[in-house]
Amino acid sequence: MEHVHLAAEEDDLYSGYNDYNPTFDSEELDNDAGFQQAVRTSHGRRPPMTAKFPGTAIGGRALGTSFGSRMPMASSMGRPMTGAVQDGAARPMTAVRAAGYSSAMTRGSTFDPLGQSKGPAPPLEGKSEDTPDEKVKILEKKVNDLIEESCLAHGHGDLQLSLDRAKEAGRKERALVRQREQSGNADHINLDLTYSVLFNLATQYANNDMYAEALNTYQVIVKNKMFSNAGRLKVNMANIHFKQKNYPKAIKLYRMALDQISNSHKEMRIKIMQNIGVVFIRMGQYSDAITSFEHIMSECPNIKTGFNLILCYYAIGDRERMKKAFQKLICVPLGIDEEDKYIPPNDDTHANLVIEAIKNDKLHQMERERKALAEKFIMTSAKLIAPAIEATFAAGFDWCVDMVKSSQYVELANDLEINKAITYLRQRDFNQAVETLKTFEKKDSRVKSAAATNLSFLYFLEKDYDQADRYADLAMTADRYNPAALINKGNTVFVKKDYEKAAEFYKEALRNDSSCTEALYNLGLTYKRLGRLEESLDCFLKLHAILRNSAQVMWQLANLFEMLEDPHQAIEWLMQLITVTPTDPQVLAKLGELYDSEGDKSQAFQYYQESFRYFPSNIDVIEWLGAYYIDTQFCEKAIQYFERATLIQPTQVKWQLMVASCYRRSGNYQKALETYKDIHRKFPENVECLRFLVRLCTDMGMKEVQDYATKLKKVEKMKEIREQRVKSAREGSTRGTRREGSASSDSGHSSHGTSAKGERLSAKMRALPGSNEPYEASSQRDIDASYVDPLGAPMERPKTAAKKRNEDDDFADEELGDDLLPE
Repeated sequence: MEHVHLAAEEDDLYSGYNDYNPTFDSEELDNDAGFQQAVRTSHGRRPPMTAKFPGTAIGGRALGTSFGSRMPMASSMGRPMTGAVQDGAARPMTAVRAAGYSSAMTRGSTFDPLGQSKGPAPPLEGKSEDTPDEKVKILEKKVNDLIEESCLAHGHGDLQLSLDRAKEAGRKERALVRQREQSGNADHINLDLTYSVLFNLATQYANNDMYAEALNTYQVIVKNKMFSNAGRLKVNMANIHFKQKNYPKAIKLYRMALDQISNSHKEMRIKIMQNIGVVFIRMGQYSDAITSFEHIMSECPNIKTGFNLILCYYAIGDRERMKKAFQKLICVPLGIDEEDKYIPPNDDTHANLVIEAIKNDKLHQMERERKALAEKFIMTSAKLIAPAIEATFAAGFDWCVDMVKSSQYVELANDLEINKAITYLRQRDFNQAVETLKTFEKKDSRVKSAAATNLSFLYFLEKDYDQADRYADLAMTADRYNPAALINKGNTVFVKKDYEKAAEFYKEALRNDSSCTEALYNLGLTYKRLGRLEESLDCFLKLHAILRNSAQVMWQLANLFEMLEDPHQAIEWLMQLITVTPTDPQVLAKLGELYDSEGDKSQAFQYYQESFRYFPSNIDVIEWLGAYYIDTQFCEKAIQYFERATLIQPTQVKWQLMVASCYRRSGNYQKALETYKDIHRKFPENVECLRFLVRLCTDMGMKEVQDYATKLKKVEKMKEIREQRVKSAREGSTRGTRREGSASSDSGHSSHGTSAKGERLSAKMRALPGSNEPYEASSQRDIDASYVDPLGAPMERPKTAAKKRNEDDDFADEELGDDLLPE
């Protein structure tokens, strides 16, 4: 305790705080020897000594520097001890304190060494976008985003949007170049970005058929020497000239592109040469095209080039080279795996799973498409050259079949034989076609079913329904899942009016092939015959969803709605129908009939008039138009229609009587009289004509009136006699049928003869005008009193001009026109 100095009472505990500390005097550092020594040596690397602050046991003494004169330390550690605090006053803080510890802990503050009570740290300061580099990066990102949006819009089919985005990307890219020039980085222009913008813009111009703009944009790229491999774009420019049918320019650009592509890019060069050959075909220069195609077939043969080469040989008529080209075509390797690869083994479960996974993947689908395309080209080539390579087309087909049988396309030989039969059909040699198809009866099931299906169809067209039914059964036996065979079987049952059974066959065909439109159409017709109109309507609505522009389907829908007493829907479907077939006179006449039934005479007149314009021989339309003009008091216009009806039906007296009556109503009595006289010469026993002649001669004071009156009396008397004979003949026939079987046979024969004669008279009388003649007596006074104008009352509305196809049309020709011949 002798080293502890207690503070005197008169000493100030807080004195010295306002004194200046020379440690922080930077101006005197140059004169401080200790500081200078520490700078020059490692002396200053030692931990600094604790400074003496006021308020310690050494009170009231001025502080010096760390290396100045110091008082001896009172403690053994060299650290001055603090003295006791008098009167319980708080101890003042020292100059250095431990982290997290303070005298405030005694006053209730929490322990927080990490400073978490101050809240979260402030956010990081973002990079400034005002710098030139940041502006350039932002513009580049916008340009790339616009190019991507343009490509995506084109992929979705929105060509206009893709063009707009491409144009906007071009504007942004030019702004980017200006930004680089302003910032002094013109040497660091992104050429790849500029190339992408221009190429995308040119492509979108071409997609929107803006060929001039596309060519200008491609020209900008090609002329810029800074773009590497820009010469390839001349292929695109040549394609545009090809679309514009500027073939010489296209060939020039193709050849320029070919010169700029090295031999290492063999596939690209082959495609360009193929384009050159196609352009030569379009120009009719087959020799030049053959040169290009032969080079391709020698270097890298493919199916399309082989087919084009055959076309060129066919165009110049070279038989031998056609044969050689066909042999090369069937020898072109397809580069696909065998179908046996996809047959799963029975013992390996893992292999079965793998094969099941790859059996219908994208690669296998591509292989099937490639094989189908090759088979299509081979079949087309064989059908094309078969009539040209030999003296007869049959010998040509036989040669093609032999070549195909020795190739990898063995299964096409049977299809070529069927096409041979179809060629016989086109030449109308039905016997040879039938004989050719009958040779397939002993072949495998698929070919046998196809041949029997075609034979059934042929016999059905010839209305030999028994043979058609026989071969339909044969086709079904060979392949029960053949929808064409089921349809033919249903057709043969349909003509026998077994509609329920026919519907079952059509349903089975639809179960085997849901896209079989013939079965669906025939099923709708069958339901209509059965009176199941709602089910028939459903069939045709489904068919309309598949065949949007089928005129027959629309007609059936309109007819069904008419049968369901919904004329508004029927009119709607007919309006859609005339957008597909605007010149169909029967559809227009049907529209006129429906509007007439709705009371809209003006619309009915418009469609009847259009129907007459396209088909001026429809007697029902002519009758309606003539009656319309008479109703509207335009008898002069009605004359031309009744005169045309007279030309169409010259043996029908009513049309000539209508012409004469129109002349009379229009005030042209002289022309009416001449017309009636002409009718009397042609039909001297026509009572109505004589009555009009008597009336007109009386009104005009002519001398011939007595002659016509006498003839009228004779004709009326003959008419009465005929009616009595017909009546007595009918009564005799009725009495004869009531006699017992034991009556004499002579009486029965006599009655039969009388009945036959009465029927002939009755048929002749039905050809005369009806019983409501305007004259009832033969005297002159009675004639004048009872005269009634036959045109005074409105005519009965004519029947529809369009025949009902579902009831009156020929079954095999229109209702079930199922073309089962292969493509």
